[in-house]
Amino acid sequence: MGKLTGFREYKRKTHSYRPVEERVKGFFEFMVPLSKEELEKQAARCMDCGTPFCHPNCPLHNIVPDFNDHVYRGKWEEALTSLTSTNSFPEFTGRICPALCESGCVLGLIKEPVSIKNIEIAIIEHAYKEGLIKPLPPRHRTGKKVAVVGSGPAGLAAADQINKAGHSVIVYERSDRVGGLLRYGIPDFKLEKKIIDRRLELMIKEGIEFVTSADVGVNMSVEELRSGHDAIVLAGGSTIPRDLPIPGRDLDGVHFAMDFLAQNNKRVAGDHIAPDEEILATGKNVLVIGGGDTGSDCVGTSIRHGAASVTQIELLPKPPDTRTQDTPWPTHPGPRIFSASTSHEEGCVREWSVSTKEFVGDASGRLSAARYVKVNWTDPSKFQFEEIPGSEGVYKTELVLLAMGFVHPDPKGMLEQLGVEKDNRGNVKTNEAYQTSVEGVFSAGDMRRGQSLVVWAISEGRECAREVDKYLKGGISRLKSKKLPYSRLS
Repeated sequence: MGKLTGFREYKRKTHSYRPVEERVKGFFEFMVPLSKEELEKQAARCMDCGTPFCHPNCPLHNIVPDFNDHVYRGKWEEALTSLTSTNSFPEFTGRICPALCESGCVLGLIKEPVSIKNIEIAIIEHAYKEGLIKPLPPRHRTGKKVAVVGSGPAGLAAADQINKAGHSVIVYERSDRVGGLLRYGIPDFKLEKKIIDRRLELMIKEGIEFVTSADVGVNMSVEELRSGHDAIVLAGGSTIPRDLPIPGRDLDGVHFAMDFLAQNNKRVAGDHIAPDEEILATGKNVLVIGGGDTGSDCVGTSIRHGAASVTQIELLPKPPDTRTQDTPWPTHPGPRIFSASTSHEEGCVREWSVSTKEFVGDASGRLSAARYVKVNWTDPSKFQFEEIPGSEGVYKTELVLLAMGFVHPDPKGMLEQLGVEKDNRGNVKTNEAYQTSVEGVFSAGDMRRGQSLVVWAISEGRECAREVDKYLKGGISRLKSKKLPYSRLS
């Protein structure tokens, strides 16, 4: 490391944000990045720690100390080479990854960890600005053709790597635009869609073909997909949302979170939404059920709509403010430790240990309230709780957004027609080589592992691509393995 005493000389500093009153006026990114000089100081905080736990903590195994050292020395092009050797899309992870790497930073044992996420996004944005990101089509083509179904982070990563190996790739997307979860699941104030389009333009120039409005198993037959390709990668995500089957569920005003978010992203993109199909929070008391990232995105979107109020409730108990015995360093505590997103900071009431019992409608059949009861958790590890007598109450609400996660991919259509085996959770079952029970068919991302993070989807797409390449070449792959000589910590 170039600055062995940097962690003693410089305090952690991260990007700032535009004022709340300014940013809630529209759907745009509002992060204010650090200057180049400030970033070089932050990179200098990276210790010569011997065993960099940031590296195995990252699903992509980003070589964090390496690119930190390059940034500290002002060698931004070398930093880019290091970063992109493991990460297909740093511009995505740098914006929306919860920074699992920082949870494993050794400096975090005694001080605040290195600002790895800020450095990562700075490297890739500097590279785009300076023209360092250029299309690099493969020099040779193998003559093999691969179909990737799904254009979310897993599908894009798989397509990118398979293309680099020289195979021809066609990505099939059932929506009208490419991007999957990145396009329709994440609000523009977290990821502006021009960031996706910038990367897609690059991938097209590198030879990857994209076909939209292609819903395999519905308007495109599985036979058609199989006949023209030597291998298939299923990366359609986990798309069936967890429902809340309580009285009043069918009232007008109760919606799945993803329907709300996807529609809003289309609206921001300039699409026409039929008036009788619009889901708007404007002037309404909004109740978001579910305490995760999707719920947080609903909060931020509702505030920008001009909601009268926004309340977010969670069945689970409120997480502790600091690590516990269940979340020791260097594990990433995730939702098991309290955190507040930028959306929460914009104005939201949050409550925990709340069980929703009934949705109540008015005389016209529209939602007007939600009945609830507080619960006491007797054994969270076994999901055991009991209702607290006398704690019943009512939320006044005209819009409920169900943001309780996803259970599994859609079992009908493509998966049913392919006949792939599924695991006990309903996900596509594969072996260690990402191969399904059907010859030549692979799977990666949420469709295989269940609902997870974007960074995990990218990791799975990359590793799946390597196995596809091996399959097509009879066991020999050009793509580098990311396997570590030691076990991944989790």
